[in-house]
Amino acid sequence: RHFVRAASSDAATAAAKKLLIKHVTIIGGGLMGAGIAQVAAASGHTVVLVDQSDEILKKSTKGIEESLQRVTKKKFADKPEAGAEFIKKTLKNLTTSTDAASVVHSTDLVIEAIVENLEVKNKLFKTLDKFAPEHTIFASNTSSLQITKMANATTRQDRFGGLHFFNPVPMMKLVEVIKTPMTSQKTFESLMDFSKAVGKSPVSCKDTPGFIVNRLLVPYMMEAVRLFERGDASKEDIDVAMKLGAGYPMGPFELLDYVGLDTSKYIIDGWHSLEPNNPLFAPSPLLNKLVEEKKLGKKTGEGFYKYK
Repeated sequence: RHFVRAASSDAATAAAKKLLIKHVTIIGGGLMGAGIAQVAAASGHTVVLVDQSDEILKKSTKGIEESLQRVTKKKFADKPEAGAEFIKKTLKNLTTSTDAASVVHSTDLVIEAIVENLEVKNKLFKTLDKFAPEHTIFASNTSSLQITKMANATTRQDRFGGLHFFNPVPMMKLVEVIKTPMTSQKTFESLMDFSKAVGKSPVSCKDTPGFIVNRLLVPYMMEAVRLFERGDASKEDIDVAMKLGAGYPMGPFELLDYVGLDTSKYIIDGWHSLEPNNPLFAPSPLLNKLVEEKKLGKKTGEGFYKYK
């Protein structure tokens, strides 16, 4: 009996150790940061969204309000009052700030969703590490940089992981939860629980280039470009083939234009520098040329295709 009681109290202690995330600070008010803020606030978390200026934050908040209205139209189609209440409740959970250091002192989780630049991210994490409480977990929403390198900029390597959400965050169900060799089991489980709490389906991956989705997706898109570069097939036919033959919603060239050719080039260049002999990560002369000409895809009106 004594052993059973001891075992059950050990289990209770282990469960108690797992952090229940209630307060979340999101750094970066762009599309990804605002999207993460929206789903966190909508699921009852207290959220502070941080960016450099009130102007950016006003734009982020407006975007969140518009997105919430679209969500409620579907979710509460026949109950407009419940929809209005849902929006009101969500926005009540959300505040904004331009001073990251002053708002992290009472947070359980910091999610970084700023520019894809390791130096800039490390500088941010190093600063916040001094102001955040000991229990606070740090996470990055990076899609291509090493989480381990960011964790090493802090003194909380065991309380550091990756939370890679997908765009548009309110619609996309997936979150990749990244565990570095130093991430504690407690931190990992807390991040998995948080992902489920915001209504997502988490998958787990080690800190490997591109995690799961981009590790498979980026080389696939690059291979499509090489197929076109060699003159083996037209970009239009490659897109049709992948949509009708593999059931993909977009062809690889449509997807490259949607993601942004500069983003794709940045990812492949980073991986190529890590593994220069890996043929999957070889740069593409055509992609480089288009980026040089500022033809970056949908956002500039032209990439592999032209957009009105």
